[in-house]
Amino acid sequence: MNQQSALTQAAFDSLLAWLDADRDQAGKKYENIRQRLIKIFTCRGRPDAEELADETINRVTIKAPEVAKEYVGDPALYFYGVAQKVYLESLRKRPPAVVPVEAARSDEIEQEFECLERCLERLSPSGRELVLEYYQNDKRAKIDHRKQLAQKLGIAQNALRLRAHRIRATLQQCVQECLQQSLPV
Repeated sequence: MNQQSALTQAAFDSLLAWLDADRDQAGKKYENIRQRLIKIFTCRGRPDAEELADETINRVTIKAPEVAKEYVGDPALYFYGVAQKVYLESLRKRPPAVVPVEAARSDEIEQEFECLERCLERLSPSGRELVLEYYQNDKRAKIDHRKQLAQKLGIAQNALRLRAHRIRATLQQCVQECLQQSLPV
């Protein structure tokens, strides 16, 4: 449904009438609800909080004539319920924003990578191969690959998870120690 075509002055007037019989009070309530929606989306880490708040208001505006007839209670609560659905939809539509790595952090990342390589070299060949194989791929390919790896090793998937977890814990401790040793004093 094209929401822009459904948003008319009559629909907006109906929304304001639902919020309050006094048009000035309705306008104040509208602004308070909009600010609250923006705050909700912002607190949930959405950089597009104002757009999501406007989308929520648009959806409520379209439904207001129907909903106002039977709705009992504070209309703001209805807005917040719609906002929850808009938020969940936005998570499916857009991946979270990737924060760019600062140039100053690139030295730290390089140091971490060097420590990881050193720690991988310290592992037994079978442990190194297992952990590198275990953390390959993404999504469905990762799941399928881990099933094949467990079958190849002749162990249950849970046993494979435990082995990979233990090796990873060893690697994390080794990397942390390496980083502490290389920190300038």
